[in-house]
Order: sequence, then structure tokens, then C-alpha cells
Amino acid sequence: MVGYKLNGYKNLTKDKSVVSYLTPDKVYIPLKNGSNEDSTELVSKGNHVFKNMHIAHLKGPLKINIISSISGKVIGIEEKTFFNGQKVKCLVIENDYKEDIENNASLKKNITSYSKEEFLDCLLDAGIVGMGGASFPTYIKYSTDKKIKTLIINAVECEPYITTDYRMLFDYTEEILETIDAIMKINKIDNAILAIKKTHKSLINHINNYIGSYDHIILKTVPNLYPMGWERLLIEKTIGVEYDKLPIEQGIVVNNVSTIYAIYEALKYGKRVTERIITFSGDMLVEPVNMLVKTGTLLKDIMKEFKFKKGNFNIIAGGPMMGSIVDDDLVISPSLNCVLFLEKKCDVEVTECIRCGKCAKVCPARLSPVLIKDYLKDITMLKKLKADNCISCGLCSYICPSNIDVRSYTEKARDIVRKAG
Repeated sequence: MVGYKLNGYKNLTKDKSVVSYLTPDKVYIPLKNGSNEDSTELVSKGNHVFKNMHIAHLKGPLKINIISSISGKVIGIEEKTFFNGQKVKCLVIENDYKEDIENNASLKKNITSYSKEEFLDCLLDAGIVGMGGASFPTYIKYSTDKKIKTLIINAVECEPYITTDYRMLFDYTEEILETIDAIMKINKIDNAILAIKKTHKSLINHINNYIGSYDHIILKTVPNLYPMGWERLLIEKTIGVEYDKLPIEQGIVVNNVSTIYAIYEALKYGKRVTERIITFSGDMLVEPVNMLVKTGTLLKDIMKEFKFKKGNFNIIAGGPMMGSIVDDDLVISPSLNCVLFLEKKCDVEVTECIRCGKCAKVCPARLSPVLIKDYLKDITMLKKLKADNCISCGLCSYICPSNIDVRSYTEKARDIVRKAG
């Protein structure tokens, strides 16, 4: 079995009610999604904007709308920290606390009544992207002439600490099942699979109270291994199918739970992506929580709500395996699902590679990370070693007895190969 058992630390937050922080003085809306920063701003300094309003477009093949999460006045553009640790341009909006909404769409009782074209337009309009961290525009997954046979809902959350989807699925079970059913009917999808870790017994029992009303939605459990939430591994485990580059080649679409709920709010209420639930956790936070926050909120403002243990800590955007060390200038974006405050350890001693092969043994992409590291400057060998298949899971660094940051080498190699084409 591909995968590795990690301590999940899920009990810190999974059974707690979600709290809210929805009144920032300012928001900093990133003009970026994934690697796309090709933006056209639709507002200027001094303009009044509404909550739910399009304030920018990202252009190109992965185009997406950028949404204001509050009403107020545009006061400029500033650089803030994105979840990958890089700086990003942000439109700064001063909150007027009125929550004036640009388009207050009426409630749609039957969300299955959309045509396929209307459904795609709704997803694009709402700015919905993969909210499990991938950032991929959701409408693109459904913009296909291929027959979609299977919809897989990824509720695995294999990274330690993160419980946003767990909490969302527990609190909004009926809404999420209703949305899965609607997506299937609109897109004429044959069946859907809701994939959950087999260790989440209370959540499984809870869902079983509702899922029987939906004949074509099946609950499937997967092993509690990392990175079982990786799309390729999840598809292989749940339906035994492999593909080359994209799941749609085999008629498969994968969405995570938070994305499904965002689709529900868009279809039902015309609501665009203006907020999301984030897990705030780690060994230096006194009371870890899942918190509903507005997109564009600055982390340093949220941190005023928390109590911390004494000592120095690192701030990690994302999980401990795939996340990035950031500063408190981090801005909340739709794809950010977790912020960790972890004790800053003394520097560990890095020693020479002992050629143990453990990194290759645990690699879910079946790569040889140590060889990729050795041939970092040899593009021909990197292509042969398929370095561009690295998924940044971090298991190679985690398992390394020499404390080498193997992941950094494989990521560099992957980027080199992809740029070379």
C-alpha cells in the first residue's frame, strides 16, 4: 500500500464548533490564483465597492473572477504574503461595516434546474476554485465535451491538523448531499463517491443518517494514510482507475468538500466566494479552532483573537507536510485551508545522504528523490527520472534520517523540467 501513517492531531479541532472572525478593519484581496497573476483591476483608489462584487479579473486559460469580501472604499494596492510564502499584489479595501451586497440574488429552491451552461457561468461568476489548496478554477473541470461518469468528493484531509472539510461535512451534511445530487443531474453524471478516512467513525455514522436518500451517491472509506487525499491515489483507491495527466481522461471529476459547499451557496443564493473556514492549530496555540473568516483578512489581525504559549514559533500556511513558512502578513485566500503555529525547534544537524533509499520507498509518485537531488543540474537525467511528477507531499524530507530537505530539491527539479517543456 502506497502511503505513510502520520499522527493526525485532528482531535484538536474536529469536534469543536466553528467560530467566526468577520469584522476586519481592512481586507487585502490577492490579485492572484495559483500561479496566475495576470490581472485586470475593475476598481480604482477611492471607489466604493460592494460585498460580493467583481473587483478584478484574472486572464488567460485559467481565468477567474476576484471578489470583494466586504463593502467599503478602495484605498490602494499593497503587497502582502501569499500562502506559498511569496509576496503578492492586493487590492486594499477599508471596511464600512455595512455589508452592502451588490447582487442580492433570490433564493433558488430547486438547484437542479440550472442548465449546463448556466451552471458553468455560475461557477465562473462566483470565483469558485479548488478550496483544498489546489486553486484550480472549478468551472474548467466541468467544461468538457467528454462524458463525466464519476464525481468523487474528496473528504480525506490527509494532512495532519486540518479539519475544515470534516467540520463542514458534519455541519452541512444535507446541503452538501443536495449539491452533489444537483451537480450530477445538471451534468448527467452517473454516480458519485464520497471518500472519507475509515477512522472517522462518528462522521461516517452521521452521514449514513442522510445518504440513503440519494441512490447514486456512495460513501467509501479509505485508509488513514498520507497522502491518501492526493487526487491520483484517491481515484486509484476508490474506483481502481488510472489516468495519464488529468482525471477527465477517464470521465472523472474530483472536488473537495469546501468547494462543494461554495457551489451550493452560489447555486442556492447567488453568493460568490467571500469567506471560508480555516483550521488554526499547532502546539503553540492555546485553543486551536476552525474559524470562518473573510477572504483578504490579514493573519496578524486574526492573531489578536488568539492566546499563544510562551516560546518562539513558526507560522505555516497549509499543513505541516506541504505548507510554507510565512510571516504574519499572510493574507487569507480562497485556497488557504490551514494556518499552524508550531514550536520553533533548535536547528537539526544535516548530514550526508546515507543512500538508505527510504525516500524512494515512501514516494507516492514512485520517484527516486535522492537521484533527482543528485542530478539537479542534468536536465536529461531529470526528465528520465520524471522529476516533473513530484507532488510536493514532503514525505521524502519527513523520512530522511540525514535531515536533508529533499523536498526542496525535487521541487526545484520539477520546476526545471516543466519550464524546459
